[in-house]
Amino acid sequence: QVQVVESGGGLVQAGGSLRLSCTVSGLTFNGYDMGWFRQAPGKEREGVSCITWNGGMTYYPDSVKGRFSISRDNAKNTLYLQMNSLKPEDTAVYYCAAAVYGPDGNRCAARAGTHWGQGTQVTVSS
Repeated sequence: QVQVVESGGGLVQAGGSLRLSCTVSGLTFNGYDMGWFRQAPGKEREGVSCITWNGGMTYYPDSVKGRFSISRDNAKNTLYLQMNSLKPEDTAVYYCAAAVYGPDGNRCAARAGTHWGQGTQVTVSS
């Protein structure tokens, strides 16, 4: 059984930083592209960062490029998202996703078989 567990969300002021972590078990972590997605109230879930299985390629949409940084430690089965210069519009529930369509296809999207965490709330106050 695959388990995906996020941590690190919280409340931060605009301009601040947060680091999210995600541990995965029950899946060959280094065999899959991974990603971070978010969903704000009334909006669709969107991919905000994806990384290839070996960390060699990353993908960011324009909305977070230059502010967010995704990384992974395959030895620890852990995915990270460093978020800097946070804005109120970054407020959302953030989800870790295992097994996604990733950067080598120039995209960051869920697919059949994507495993999701329970989500962690990130709130950025103005």
